[in-house]
Amino acid sequence: MGLLRSTMPPKIQLLAVLAFGVAMLVIENQIQRLDESRAKLERTIARHEVAEVELRRSEDSGGRNPPPVPENDDMVIIYNRVPKTASTSFTNIAYDLCSKNRFHVLHINTTKNNPVMSLQDQVRFVRNVTTWREMKPGFYHGHVAYLDFSKFAVKGKPMYINVVRDPIERLVSYYYFLRFGDDYRPGLRRRKQGDKKTFDECVSSGGSDCAPEKLWLQIPFFCGHHSECWNAGSKWALEQAKYNLVNEYLLVGVTEELEDFIMILEAALPRFFKGATELYRTGKRSHLRKTTEKKPPTKETIAKLQQSDIWKIENEFYEFALEHFQFVRAHAVREKDGELYVLAQSFFYEKIYPKLN
Repeated sequence: MGLLRSTMPPKIQLLAVLAFGVAMLVIENQIQRLDESRAKLERTIARHEVAEVELRRSEDSGGRNPPPVPENDDMVIIYNRVPKTASTSFTNIAYDLCSKNRFHVLHINTTKNNPVMSLQDQVRFVRNVTTWREMKPGFYHGHVAYLDFSKFAVKGKPMYINVVRDPIERLVSYYYFLRFGDDYRPGLRRRKQGDKKTFDECVSSGGSDCAPEKLWLQIPFFCGHHSECWNAGSKWALEQAKYNLVNEYLLVGVTEELEDFIMILEAALPRFFKGATELYRTGKRSHLRKTTEKKPPTKETIAKLQQSDIWKIENEFYEFALEHFQFVRAHAVREKDGELYVLAQSFFYEKIYPKLN
């Protein structure tokens, strides 16, 4: 190829380069069109699946008013998953269990992965979740910010769960994911594919993809849809995120202790998660997604990021979540011979009056 290039006139070389550039643009355009077509097809299939479910329920009821949903089957869980916190590994377990445990799993697919919904979409989503009988019991998951159902004057609130991760580890994983993808869908072209710059080089050169502002994600996901939640470094957002974690989430785990999180969920919500711990330990899908080409950052890179006020606030939230999870775990499981086991029920009722004849 080098010999051929040296014997070609400059004008021919320039034309060849231009032709190659045009060809690449055409290929990029075709790939984008294929992605858009795939997304449209997925939406069409989803609408068809929902219509089939609703038609079957209508036929089964014979046009009569459907009976009340049993309390245990009226449950809805929302997993507003933070990107790159092992969320796909955990969600795969729900998909594996849904048929056996008889619940529905629904992916909340937002346009351009925008975690903030418009007000009209918030109303639609709340109405869907609370009134969509055919999808109960339901497990909804997606990259969306926390949404407070109580302000929409609806009956029954869903249970929220989530998982958080060390802020720098999460950002490093996301950085390489955008460039090299993972082993879950290795053939999918990623947004930053072709950029070979390491995370260390990015931080050293002051790149935008590794700037401290990119750390600001877990707090706004827990804080919610208030504008201040997305103001990087906001102390108000930090306190609101802490409040929501304690008061609005049934359980928040950490990526580093994902198996313990799954074990506690199985004990607390067997209607959904019976068999989840064994599946996580032995199943293949739960361990599928690993970011490729990921290189751990140097101590110098970590130290530079830790100088940022944004890291300090995000890390404070992570440490808060970790401490709370470890508190919950300490009262839910015990370790024996290197193995964790769930504690049995430790309360009972007595002195029940009036006495029954």
